Amino acid sequence: MGWTDLKISRVGLGTWQFSETWGLVNYDAARNVIAKAIEVGINFFDTAMVYGKGLSEEFLGKALKELNVPRDDVVIATKIPGEFLNPDDVFRAVDKSLKRLGVSSIDLLQLHWPPCWHNYPTASYARALERLVAIGKIGFIGVSNYPVALIEELRSYFSFTDIVSMQYRFNLLERWAEVELIPYAEANDLTFIPWSPLAKGALTGKYTPENPPQFTDLRSGEAVFYLENFKKTSDLINALKKLADKYSKTPAQITLNWLLKYSPTMVPIPGAKTPDQVLENAGAVGWELSYEDWRLIDELSKSIKITYVTW
Repeated sequence: MGWTDLKISRVGLGTWQFSETWGLVNYDAARNVIAKAIEVGINFFDTAMVYGKGLSEEFLGKALKELNVPRDDVVIATKIPGEFLNPDDVFRAVDKSLKRLGVSSIDLLQLHWPPCWHNYPTASYARALERLVAIGKIGFIGVSNYPVALIEELRSYFSFTDIVSMQYRFNLLERWAEVELIPYAEANDLTFIPWSPLAKGALTGKYTPENPPQFTDLRSGEAVFYLENFKKTSDLINALKKLADKYSKTPAQITLNWLLKYSPTMVPIPGAKTPDQVLENAGAVGWELSYEDWRLIDELSKSIKITYVTW
């Protein structure tokens, strides 16, 4: 992971699905997903304090304990929201997160988004975070959804530590992160963690403009499923399906493998609601697309311009 000697699996497991937002609120179902991840070699688990208002952290911590997973065998990454980043609340939030996860320390604490509505000075929360590293309650610090200028400011206030990772939206339909964020991660030996690597299911090949999803969850308002945008994806989706047949994989595995080949810093964290989906995500590792096929996908992807003006 980044410039550290901490070893993480090439694909992680995102756990936002363990929340009312995505509908997986049954613990046994969540436990089965986590158990399959452990079984297939995934050791990097990404959660957040806001996922289900702590439910995701609770499920993850409880499952790892019940499965008797040695603490050193997994890397737990959680995220603290911008609202919690005043220096007093940083400690309170981490204390609650540790309790929910049932651990004595968090391997990677990521700043989920800047405190843009509360205006907490960067220096104040940087100092609080660094104290938690010094005390041993946080192993490493990462950022999520931070602009480069603010990352630079944050890093300037650390006295003995630094960030090790950057997490942002990045997939074949939404590629703005490659303009400056991914190059920054690569230049600074930071792990880049794409969230929504499958564009919330749009790149799985399950849906078409003629057969659009009928979502009742967060995806109902996603721009990629807006008909004007989704119509633009047909050539790419068809190519992913053809390559899936060629490599005896699935469109999702082709998509994730494209990300892995894009950069050695890349560690996508697709979610999964079933053990089969975990197995599918893990199957993106251990092989790679040819350069020609990678380029084909790349060109088709670049031709798609998603608009977020949907109303």
